[in-house]
Amino acid sequence: MDALRSEPALRIAMLAPIAWRTPPRHYGPWERVVSLLTEGLVARGMAVTLFATADSVTSGKLHAVCEKGYEESAQVEPKVWECLHISEVYERAGEFDLIHNHFDFLPLTYSGLVDTPTVTTIHGFSSPRILPVFEKYNGKAFYVAISEADRSPNLDYIATVHHGIDLKEFTFQAKARDHLLFFSRIHPDKGAREAIEIAAVAGRKLILAGVIQDKRYYELEVEPHIDGDRVIYMGSVGPQERDRLLGGAAALLHPISFDEPFGLSVIEAMACGTPVIAFNRGSMPELIRHGESGYLVSGVDDAVDCVSKLSEIDRSVCRRLVEQRFSSARMVEQYIEVYRRILDRARAEQRPRRG
Repeated sequence: MDALRSEPALRIAMLAPIAWRTPPRHYGPWERVVSLLTEGLVARGMAVTLFATADSVTSGKLHAVCEKGYEESAQVEPKVWECLHISEVYERAGEFDLIHNHFDFLPLTYSGLVDTPTVTTIHGFSSPRILPVFEKYNGKAFYVAISEADRSPNLDYIATVHHGIDLKEFTFQAKARDHLLFFSRIHPDKGAREAIEIAAVAGRKLILAGVIQDKRYYELEVEPHIDGDRVIYMGSVGPQERDRLLGGAAALLHPISFDEPFGLSVIEAMACGTPVIAFNRGSMPELIRHGESGYLVSGVDDAVDCVSKLSEIDRSVCRRLVEQRFSSARMVEQYIEVYRRILDRARAEQRPRRG
């Protein structure tokens, strides 16, 4: 950090997705992380240009070719505007010391055409079928994993950097109500149906919140159980309502059916003091300390048993662990160290710069 401050401010191109605004109004986990990182870097004196949708908000310099996110406007054709958006960054690559890609694999196909180093945060693998792109540029670009669980054995990584959150956005609540909460996208991967089953068997009220990503799943597996009394669906909620919901629950249910790369709602809930009962898959053991900030369980029956143990969890410990391990400040510092290592390596190679 001190070494970077002794030099002219780093010029960083931050490439955000364009599914949603940065930061998102409601859903948009990748965009949320990009926003926190961008703002943290600017606060530390970096010259950050955020490439995002035109309605995005940043204290850095905003550059946009796409007016709104394609999930927010039917007028935006995703593939067309993705190409225009990514090409804009790489056509201006000579203006930057480093490009930080949060746009998955497609920008890697541009990275070999410029001398500016590209570091890619891999926010998970949507399918094994996208791996060939990452494999082609392995050793040429730089990869950051968001959890140890999500590292591919076929790739080399410069670091693992867990996501962080802005702790000021999450209010600690020492006491909670008796109900349970499901706070995630409505999709089979996330386990809304299992959450309904857990709550029913445990005899607890359940509140669900999140964007509907799989309409058929919602109509068949979730909607029939919504009665406005024992099972309530709040829809997709913004930051203020998110804070209230996360802090007011006895526990967050996270019964995932896939190896989740990370889980922002998990650490957000714990930041409010709310323990998490999660199926023990993917990154969950890296986020939750079993018996301290929640429970890692093997299935529905195990989860029901743990609902009866929630009184054993100290909600202040949940908050403290997030403060220690998942702050946005920690995330920013770790990325600055990643940038330093990349630029030191580039200087050692003494590659000529084009443009």
